[in-house]
Amino acid sequence: MPPRNRQHAKFKREVKDVKPEHMEVSSDMKLIADWKPHKPWAPSPYTAFKVLLSARLCAAVWSNISDCDEVFNYWEPMHYLLYGEGFQTWEYSPLYAIRSYAYLWVHALPSYLYSTMLQSNKVLVFYFLRCLLAFFSALCEVYFYKSICYHFGPCIGRLVLLFFTVGSGLFISSTAFLPSTFSMYLSSVAFAAWFIQKYEIAILSTAVSAMIGWPFSVLLGLPIAFDIIVLKRKFVLFVKSALASLSLIIIPLVFIDSKHFGKLVLAPLNIVLYNVFSSHGPNLYGTEPFSYYFLNGILNFNLVFICSIAALPIMAFLHHFEKYNKKSTKSPPLILCLAPMYLWMFVFFTLSHKEERFLFPIYPMICLAGACTVDTIQASYHRVFSKLNLRDFLDHTKWISIAFCIVYVILSLSRTTLLYKGYRAPIETYMELGRISTDQDIHPLPPEYPVNVCVGKEWYRFPSSFFLPLNWNLRFLQSEFRGQLPKQFSNLPNATMIIPEDMNDKNLEEKSRYVDLKACDYIVDSNYPDTSLLEPNYSQNSDWTVISTIPFLNAQRSHRLLRAFYVPYFTDYYCEYVDYNLLQRVTIKNRIRKKKRYAPR
Repeated sequence: MPPRNRQHAKFKREVKDVKPEHMEVSSDMKLIADWKPHKPWAPSPYTAFKVLLSARLCAAVWSNISDCDEVFNYWEPMHYLLYGEGFQTWEYSPLYAIRSYAYLWVHALPSYLYSTMLQSNKVLVFYFLRCLLAFFSALCEVYFYKSICYHFGPCIGRLVLLFFTVGSGLFISSTAFLPSTFSMYLSSVAFAAWFIQKYEIAILSTAVSAMIGWPFSVLLGLPIAFDIIVLKRKFVLFVKSALASLSLIIIPLVFIDSKHFGKLVLAPLNIVLYNVFSSHGPNLYGTEPFSYYFLNGILNFNLVFICSIAALPIMAFLHHFEKYNKKSTKSPPLILCLAPMYLWMFVFFTLSHKEERFLFPIYPMICLAGACTVDTIQASYHRVFSKLNLRDFLDHTKWISIAFCIVYVILSLSRTTLLYKGYRAPIETYMELGRISTDQDIHPLPPEYPVNVCVGKEWYRFPSSFFLPLNWNLRFLQSEFRGQLPKQFSNLPNATMIIPEDMNDKNLEEKSRYVDLKACDYIVDSNYPDTSLLEPNYSQNSDWTVISTIPFLNAQRSHRLLRAFYVPYFTDYYCEYVDYNLLQRVTIKNRIRKKKRYAPR
């Protein structure tokens, strides 16, 4: 029996033995006699699911595509699988084969069923898949939340639920079409199953995350394997579950990828070989300083990220480990529960190649570690300043968590609002193409006529071919960018088996990607103050007319704090915006006869 319950029973007996007319009870004894242990409240899993799903659907509709890798490595190849056209990157060349078509088909199959059954346009297919990702994300998160309430208690659970719901990091990552997001889903399931001793589910989820999603996510499974093999001594269970999971995954994975590439392929192995063992793979793209992830984490999780990094040091200093370890002898110790996050940070923070999406798989653990830190501070404050240790410490220290959560919610909503208001222009601009294509007053060309939409310096903000109407094509104008741009899949049968020409794995520029300005019917461009010969403001050219303009945040000429968090009035006043334009050729009516001359081969 817990000490508080024993003390309560003792005083009950003493009060019972004393006659009422002779009884003098102190105020402390009255509190103990009236005290009844209560379980802290936390939302039910069903309520948590509704809250999380609402937040994720908002992200599906309003979040931007923040990474061109998401578009050209996943949305575009899936567009090819569904509609027979799309852009191909060097990663999908059979010569390298470091991307998996099996991962694409996991998303393409429901999209194909939706488009076939409802005959909807491509934009609706795009948002259908996003909403499907939102639903799956909410399912995984509520399972994680339920296990947190079981293993760590309702106090930690409800903090994690709040951090999940309003966190800017989850707003960005939850509906992204990226293997790191897929690994975030499955890793949260693996951690949840591990906390409640469902080891078979934990092993299967880790295997699916690594083989279908991102092979580097296997790093998060090492503490799980250590707990099962070393601490629980269930070596046979681990081996059987691991072999069964790998057999279940590898056979269809190899079959699908080998069928598309035309040779025997194990894509996860190729990814590891390229990024770990090649001389140029790890540091070819996106090299950033050591501080990059710290700044990124603060932007996406503000106070929670700081608390997550300090979780184990704070708990060790305040001797708070035993509070969680006494809940169940079968549950993993707290230091091991948080080990995946610290292990991931130790590996990825030290690499030169840094990108925001690389932290997606540990976003659930960041929220958990931050909640543990807040709970530890509350308990420690109660021990130091409370004279009576009678009630749950939350009754005396809830103001700490409330104040913390208020600041977290304000900063998170401010960041999310800034992301939407400042950077929504590309998606909204390309959505205009569908309306323009059916308006004869604006677009005089017949529907069956091919139309070229060109991009120069704005190539990396293209949201995918799902936003292009039928017979409309994206073309690249030469800009100051000196890397390798993707090219269209071949229109020949079995195009995925053909080794494309003019491709390399060293990000060297391929000038065959560019078209002449005369071949363009529309241009998507932004009016930045700094221009060059290759990156002019096309809106100042008399051959082009602006038919759509949306403000876009110019981060380089805006206040550093106000461009990161939206503050009403101040952000609009101290931040600079540029025009994000959709331009139409003035003489587009005369282009019909000349079109074949400039059409790309």
